[in-house]
Parts: sequence; C-alpha cells; structure tokens
Amino acid sequence: MTRKLKEKIIKNIFFLLSLVSIFVLGLIVVFLFKEGFPIFKVVSVREFIFGLEWYPTYDSPSFGIWSLIIGSLVVTFFASLIAVPLGVLSAIYVAEIAPSLVKEIFKPVIELLAGLPSVVLGFFGMAVLAPWLQNTFGLPTGLNILNASIMLSIMAVPTISSISEDAIYSVPQEFKEASYALGATKFETIARVVVPAALSGISTAVILGMARAIGETMVVLMVAGGAAAIPESIFDSVRPMPASIAAEMGEAPFRSDHYYALFATGIVLFFMTLFFNLIADYISNKFKEVGSATL
Repeated sequence: MTRKLKEKIIKNIFFLLSLVSIFVLGLIVVFLFKEGFPIFKVVSVREFIFGLEWYPTYDSPSFGIWSLIIGSLVVTFFASLIAVPLGVLSAIYVAEIAPSLVKEIFKPVIELLAGLPSVVLGFFGMAVLAPWLQNTFGLPTGLNILNASIMLSIMAVPTISSISEDAIYSVPQEFKEASYALGATKFETIARVVVPAALSGISTAVILGMARAIGETMVVLMVAGGAAAIPESIFDSVRPMPASIAAEMGEAPFRSDHYYALFATGIVLFFMTLFFNLIADYISNKFKEVGSATL
C-alpha cells in the first residue's frame, strides 16, 4: 500500500466520522424543533418568550419563560465576572511567571477541578456555601444567584485557564526575545506582546468557559433556588432554563402542552447558545486581526 493511498484512506475515514457527527447533531436539532413547535399553537412566540408567568401545571396554564431567560443570563453574567479574570490571570501566572515547582503543582490542581462532577459542586453549594451566605448576609435562603454564580465560576475556571495557557504557550519565543532585546520588562512583554498574540486563543477559552456555564444544569438546579421570577438583587433565587427543563421534564405528561413548552424552552436555549457562539467567533477573529496588527 503506497503512502498516498494510506493518506487518502485516513482522510476519507475522518471525513466519514465528521459526516456522522453532523448527521447525529442534525437529528438532535430536528427532534428538538419537532417536539417544541406544537406549543406555539397554544401560545404565540411573543407571549412564550416575553411572558412573565411560568405556571405550566395550572388549570389555566401560563407559558411565559422571560423570567427563566433572565435567570440564565444573570447567573452566567456574574459567573463570568468571577471566572474570566481568575482563569486568564491564573493561565498567565502558570505559563509565564510561576517557578517550575509551583507550575508542577498548580497545573494539575487546576485541571483536577475540571474533572469534578457538577453534582459534587452542587452539593457543596447546598451544604456549605448556602448556609454561610444565609448566616453572613442575613438572607432567608442561601440558594440564590450569588451561590449559583460562584459554583458556575468554579466549573468554568479550569476550562478558561487550560485553554488560555495553551494559547500563551503557542506564542513564538522569538516574540518574547525581541521584546526583551528592546529593553522591555517581563510585565511589559506579557502585557504588550504575549497577551495580544494569544488574544484569539484566550477569547476562545472564555467562550468555551461561558458556554459551559450557560448550559450547565445540575449546579443551577441545586443552588439557584428554583424561583421562576425576575430577580431584583444577586441574593434572589432564580430558575435558569436548563434547571427548569431538568426539574420538570420527568413530571410533564408525554406530548402535553407542558411537555412541548419544555422542548420549546430548549429551542430558545439553542438559539441563545448559537447566537452567543456566533458573536464570540466574530470577536475571536477580530482579536486575531488586532493581535497580528499589534505584532
């Protein structure tokens, strides 16, 4: 068997595997839309998305998911405020500043956090963090936005840190040496050369970390409080869309309006994630152009 034939066979195998992945993903999307669209015969798209009341089991049910959407966005936003600085700065420290011994300790510990099951973090949030928040701030409950945001940030930090670290390592050594040769300090080299050159990879890391946060189910189900209402402060309970789907799908009668509404909620979450990824991809490409121009 010649080398070209081997390469062609391998190429075709990868192509077939890619087609299988796309086909499976397509089937999932088709099933999601097929099971979600029937609810719009009962309620309009506008009322479903912007409705303020979610009472799917009442005699006169209400299928408004605006509070669920707000819950998802608020929890993800506050999680990003915590996770992005911690993830990126820890990646810079491990890749560029930390001594070898510290690096050998920090890197496995950060990667170990990524392997923690979400249910374990959720239990920690319920059993440890919730009582502490309740006693410290005098709250009626510690299951709230702040608790969920902290837990989600813990889940997102390893993803952001690991991918950002790889992006920083990929910056050519010549760039750093040229910076030092021009008299730049280590801090100036990191801030003006390394980070701009790795900005595309860092932004991708942030995207993946936040994508995990917005789609996470178990943690928000356990520690967000489960209140389907628009919050007024970070100490209020919320019910993000993934948590609502997970909590109610097992109780919804098959092919009922409640069942269809939950699948329609999944459609909204799908479009939110798609829109988020498209915007993030655009920002990533812009950062790549800015980084190239800066260098």
